[in-house]
Amino acid sequence: MKKPFMQAIEERVLILDGAMGTMLQERGLKPGQSPEELNLTAPEIVAGVHQAYLDAGANIIVTNTFGGTAEKLSHYGLADRLVEINQKAVEIAKQVAGDKAYVAGSMGPTGRFVEPVGDLSFDEMREMFKAQAAALIDAGCDLLTLETFLDIKEIRAAVIAIREISQEIPVIAMLTFEEKGRSVLGTPPESAAITLEAVGASIVGSNCGLGVDGIYEILSAMRRVTRLPLICQANAGLPVLKDGKTVFPGTPDEMAAYHDRLIELGVRIIGGCCGTTPAHISVMQTALAGKQKPFSRAPETGVTWLSSRGSFAAIGAGQKTALIGERINPTGKKLYSQELREGKVSYIRREAMEQTELGATLLDVNVGTPGIDEPAAMERAVFCVQGAVQTPLVLDSSSPAALEAGLKAADGKVLINSVNGEEKSLAAVLPLAKKYGAALVCLTLDEAGIPAQAAGRVAIAEKVARAAAKAGISRDQLVVDCLTLTVSAEPKGALVALEAIRKVTCELKLNTVLGVSNISFGLPSRPLISSTFFAMAMEAGLSAAIVNVKEAPMLAAWRSAMVLLGRDPNAAGYIEAYKNVVAEAAPTAPAAEPEGIRGRLAKAVIDGDLENVVGLVEIALAEGLTPMEVSSEALLKGLEEVGRRFDKGAFFLPQVMLSADTMKAAFTRLKQELSGGGLASLGCILMATVEGDIHDIGKNIVVTLLENHGFEVIDLGKNVPADRILYEAQAHKVDAVGLSALMTTTMAQMEEVVALLKREGVKTFTMVGGAVVTQQYADEIGADLYAKDAMEAVERIKKLLAK
Repeated sequence: MKKPFMQAIEERVLILDGAMGTMLQERGLKPGQSPEELNLTAPEIVAGVHQAYLDAGANIIVTNTFGGTAEKLSHYGLADRLVEINQKAVEIAKQVAGDKAYVAGSMGPTGRFVEPVGDLSFDEMREMFKAQAAALIDAGCDLLTLETFLDIKEIRAAVIAIREISQEIPVIAMLTFEEKGRSVLGTPPESAAITLEAVGASIVGSNCGLGVDGIYEILSAMRRVTRLPLICQANAGLPVLKDGKTVFPGTPDEMAAYHDRLIELGVRIIGGCCGTTPAHISVMQTALAGKQKPFSRAPETGVTWLSSRGSFAAIGAGQKTALIGERINPTGKKLYSQELREGKVSYIRREAMEQTELGATLLDVNVGTPGIDEPAAMERAVFCVQGAVQTPLVLDSSSPAALEAGLKAADGKVLINSVNGEEKSLAAVLPLAKKYGAALVCLTLDEAGIPAQAAGRVAIAEKVARAAAKAGISRDQLVVDCLTLTVSAEPKGALVALEAIRKVTCELKLNTVLGVSNISFGLPSRPLISSTFFAMAMEAGLSAAIVNVKEAPMLAAWRSAMVLLGRDPNAAGYIEAYKNVVAEAAPTAPAAEPEGIRGRLAKAVIDGDLENVVGLVEIALAEGLTPMEVSSEALLKGLEEVGRRFDKGAFFLPQVMLSADTMKAAFTRLKQELSGGGLASLGCILMATVEGDIHDIGKNIVVTLLENHGFEVIDLGKNVPADRILYEAQAHKVDAVGLSALMTTTMAQMEEVVALLKREGVKTFTMVGGAVVTQQYADEIGADLYAKDAMEAVERIKKLLAK
């Protein structure tokens, strides 16, 4: 009788099996055929792979359902057999595993992105995963494993979908990372771990993309922010081409060499991804002999971690007091209120960028204006902020519907502002925080109002903490707002708030937050009172503060307090801020506007200002610029800067795509001015994902960027046979052919296409790329150039064709 899975990994490290696709290919899977279809047509082949891994010592057998969502199966006309395919896969695995191994239901990405990066809504993505997860769970698998995800938003939707069905089934959640240490969409390991733990993953880690040495570094970063067990499912090194075949150079012994360090890190599952075979699994299992020890979970730190797609932040436990930028709030702001009514986001984008530049740790987002659709406005605001900056968010609303819209739109783990001690509030907000993995600002008020004394506020904080625990939300996810009453009306209000902060911090061991500027309402020179009170609150233990980071006295108080409280080691932050200041600090000056309409257009592209770019094009045309001048001297200058920032790691693909959409809107307007129907093309490029491969995310990004740089693009889509690529290249007399592949099993098709084009005398350049493709592979198959990402693809093809 097998022990419950989570108990088993607490007691010992388990070995998960290796690659499935290459094993199936060796045993008869045809190019372009659905691997999952074999569950129905050739179950004995699938069972044979499982048996080989079981015989090698695998403790976990993974089902042949990686592409088992309706979206993936639809490419083979199999979407209507989703339940049958997934449940048959579990049946096959269970028959082989028996009581000797656990069966993990495999779930892979859909190949599409959640909006605004893609075209699927959060709910549509969630429902796709929910259908597959339900089939796998109903068939009786022991756990689910989410593998090879590129997008934190997609895998977040998958975990939420699973948890809607079952709170008990163990869930492994893995993102794939690149050599730079981020996912293809810019997520660092820490953000991934924070986000996935928050929504209910049982084990987090990484698979594919890197060898065991690279994944060790990824897991080391995750360990800094999570106490969950980890999983390492590495490739057998990075692929190379040898004698016309894709070979993974990592030997079984090399992969097992990291076992000691992985176990010390808290890795409880070790397995193999691309290139691993039963031989690798056998050596891994042997290497564990004598090294097993129980899982030692690190003690709780009390830190409240928050995340976005590209960043993460900490509240409490000796960290610097977190600054929550308060200015995305319509209270007293007529311009912002009017924009909200008109459905615009210019104010939001500008404030998000300026507050982040000034040092805001988090950004409060409030869209509460009368007469608007608040849920829709919250979604727009969250999309806008996440497109402009990487700063984690605080969703500020009294409307549960608006909060849920923001939680669905969010890329990471947010802070909800707020819940309070009223039963109505607890019933409405706690389930949202639990489902979507959010932390909570807890207001110390209830049906009776705000207690006059600190003890009453502490009692409400404890009441909320008990209710949260009952809902499955731990204490480190709570940030208590002890509430600041204006001192002009409540002379002792400041002292009560400070006492409450001390008690909540020391007695309840909870983190705290205040809306600091509330203290000074009705008084002259408000920043003087507010900044002094802010310093006093930080000494009392304040973990986070909602402040106007544009007020120099507030930032000065914060920087000084961090030095005096020992939270700014060697006064590094303070020195950096004031090293060039001689006299008393002046208020922070607004950033200079770019010069002229060319500069404004370039900045619009850089900022992804889709809302205003067409209006700026109109101004440029009215000033006498030709469409070509607008394009080459303004828009393309902006996109070139986007490329530079992407190359330096300051921008990531979501921002690049937003800039590309902005370019497209501008070009659409410019084309109306041209009698020929468009701007002069830089060349004609044919793009295709090769036969057998149904992954086209990377190819689609390249297509978008090529079009916005002035190329004519013929996009043949995915799973394209070599003879069709040849025909279309000849028919359109293209300047270059771009080929994409994500899977190691389809890389060889690139070589076939390149060779076919040369044999038939097609005079065109060839470009290859994709997650598994390398410069060495490109050289060996005779491709003219290789690009590691979309921005590099554009730059290299421009240079090649310019010659």
